Amino acid sequence: MTETATAPASVDYRTDPTQYRHWKLGVEGAVARLTLDIAEDGGIRPGYKLKLNSYDLGVDIELNDALNRVRFEHPEVRSVIVTSAKDRIFCSGANIFMLGVSSHSWKVNFCKFTNETRNGIEDTSKHSGIKFLAAVNGACAGGGYELALACDEIYLVDDRSSSVSLPEVPLLGVLPGTGGLTRVTDKRHVRHDLADIFCTSVEGVRGQRAVDWRLVDKVVKPAQFAATVQQRAVELGEKSIRPQAGTGARGVALTRIEREDGENGLRYKHVQVEIDRAGRTATFTIHAPAGAQPTDIAGIEAAGGSWWPFAMARELDDAILCMRTNELDIGTWVLKTKGDPAAVLASDATMLANESHWFVRETIGLLRRTMARLDVSSRSLFALIDSDSCFAGSLAELAFAADRAYMLALPDDPEHAPKLSLNEVNFGKLPMVNDQSRLQRRFYEEEAPLAAARSAIGRELDADEALKLGLVTAAPDDIDWADEIRIALEERAAMSPDSLTGLEANLRFAQRENMNTRIFGRLTAWQNWIFNRPNAVGEKGALKVYGTGEKAGFDLNRV
Repeated sequence: MTETATAPASVDYRTDPTQYRHWKLGVEGAVARLTLDIAEDGGIRPGYKLKLNSYDLGVDIELNDALNRVRFEHPEVRSVIVTSAKDRIFCSGANIFMLGVSSHSWKVNFCKFTNETRNGIEDTSKHSGIKFLAAVNGACAGGGYELALACDEIYLVDDRSSSVSLPEVPLLGVLPGTGGLTRVTDKRHVRHDLADIFCTSVEGVRGQRAVDWRLVDKVVKPAQFAATVQQRAVELGEKSIRPQAGTGARGVALTRIEREDGENGLRYKHVQVEIDRAGRTATFTIHAPAGAQPTDIAGIEAAGGSWWPFAMARELDDAILCMRTNELDIGTWVLKTKGDPAAVLASDATMLANESHWFVRETIGLLRRTMARLDVSSRSLFALIDSDSCFAGSLAELAFAADRAYMLALPDDPEHAPKLSLNEVNFGKLPMVNDQSRLQRRFYEEEAPLAAARSAIGRELDADEALKLGLVTAAPDDIDWADEIRIALEERAAMSPDSLTGLEANLRFAQRENMNTRIFGRLTAWQNWIFNRPNAVGEKGALKVYGTGEKAGFDLNRV
């Protein structure tokens, strides 16, 4: 089955609660409730039924949207209950029939997005103070348990049948694809021998044993389950830094992102993407704020959804997702900026001065997650810092995220020479998923180059200065610029996309590890390999024969 035969023409990540088919979002005071009620016939692609509250990409697109609505539209929310509307079923995980008919790239992109969404739950708990409680009110398997694992705590109904399980290895010949193995060990601290039993058993673990093994935090009898969950959700939210009800905090509506779709690009207000199909490149251009911008909280609140950092981050996030899912052959993303660097720095200054305000804090979170989504995208990233660029402050992070950054040197024309400017945003406000700033990653946390970079805050750095500080890769002059960039892009396009993906992932996350990097790195690498093996996807592979009554046929050689 070919990629073009299995992948849909286009996936749109924009949605809103009026379009949800699988989730219900309710808010009562400081507690929100996300209730999973998956429509069997609501798959994002034809060819399978979403039975037993099993999910596909469309379900997680809704979840991602719902999480953003909690963050931005409901500032009073301090905790979230994640539960199910189905009787005796919490969630049975990713739909197996969907996995069986999907291309390799579709499976990998699906797993990456679900990973990012669950990582976003943990990011929100850590930085925003919204705590998540999984109320597991029925059977909870595979990706369903992985969703619960992303929450701060897990309560399991003690009805003698409901259990938690990760049955992928014995049942499907694959691994839990959304961080299950890593969260069981790194987050839940399940003893490795018990984890081995748990992850090789189909039936799962229930009742007090699930508590004893640290798979859940508490089991509760059915009669007390709803009240106990509600009380615990309130308790979890008591120490939240979110605004309390009655303080006058007003949510910011997530209006539909306006986007023009062309045959060879995407166009938003602040972001444009131009695709060169012959060269297999896409050029992302992010524009600086234009016109008068807010300088205080009153102005930020008045701007609301049109506030530049917020609006730009939403557009860039959507562009990354669209390009990553819908344009598989476009292997190199060229990152450019355009506008007044002073306007970016001024906007950053306002943001930093007011970061204790809930909306500003959430906007920084949106920027952080969007930049992190760029880091883990399997695309070559080249930043081009040329005339009219505004790689300053928060937008300079694009250059530091790139695999290479080229900066135009114009020693004879300083007025038109591009400049690179740093501020405090570049020193830890928008970390990568491994909790390092991109400059820390760049300099391996060595004190001398980091101190030199910090000393450059407040200065406009030309190409020679940026090169001397190690902030860019090369600084061609205007005579060599076009040819050097052309050759670099052509060379990149001629290389194996598979080897480039492995190369980039290894080099981008070369030093510090944490749970997230192990999910995106070690686990994803193994899962990618397993997804290609005949034991999983061959004619007699476990994913292919699941549900047919036929036994999987395994190649018994260990590799």
